[in-house]
Amino acid sequence: VFCFSDPRTDPWPLVYSPLPVTLVFASYLLVVALGPLFMRQRRPLELRGLLVAYNLTMMALSSYMFYEFLVTSVLGNYSYLCQPVDYSWSELGMRMARVCWWFFFSKVIELLDTVFFILRKKQEQVTFLHVYHHGTMLFNWWSGVKYVPGGQAFFIGMLNSFVHIFMYGYYALASLGPRMHRYLWWKRYLTIMQLCQFVAIAAHSSYNLFTECPFPDGFNAAVFLYILSLMALFLHFYYRTYVRGKQ
Repeated sequence: VFCFSDPRTDPWPLVYSPLPVTLVFASYLLVVALGPLFMRQRRPLELRGLLVAYNLTMMALSSYMFYEFLVTSVLGNYSYLCQPVDYSWSELGMRMARVCWWFFFSKVIELLDTVFFILRKKQEQVTFLHVYHHGTMLFNWWSGVKYVPGGQAFFIGMLNSFVHIFMYGYYALASLGPRMHRYLWWKRYLTIMQLCQFVAIAAHSSYNLFTECPFPDGFNAAVFLYILSLMALFLHFYYRTYVRGKQ
């Protein structure tokens, strides 16, 4: 079952048409392709102050979104098994739609992660996993905000925001320089946390494929398949970094 665009979110910035988000994505790929060429003859930039400010800002935004997803779902008595979208113009319905938009917009801001890697000549960080994850999340959440801003999707946004509080906290510490490295022993557990998140989302979205729930099956199926691809890529990263790397 597919649905029509939500009249509440349809006129919102970046949502009204697929063109803006496609242009953002095309610009991103251009930076990924041409950025290293631009930096080849240049010295890597430090950006320490900018990185600390950016990571703390993203940590604060993730905390705000997690709070909004959690509180709105509790006030709306949301079900973790089957939750249709509240398409009403009620205060709660609009609050959930707004935080879904902020979550989508955070995925646009997060493209700066890649830009900073390129400017610092940390090209080894710009992996297929990194580019695939950042690029695809843009379109996933654009369609989420345009067609299903809320409902089952709240769980994904809430869980991902929670994980990103710790992820950007880790990045903020790392950006303070080598003296902080002894406090970063928990990087492995951050990856495990991300993998647990994917397992929870896969279980959450697949459950509804076998039960009657007034939430579009197409979205649940797309989420399930996408999460499987991320699980495969993150497991490969985990093995390469923490298992084979230790050997």
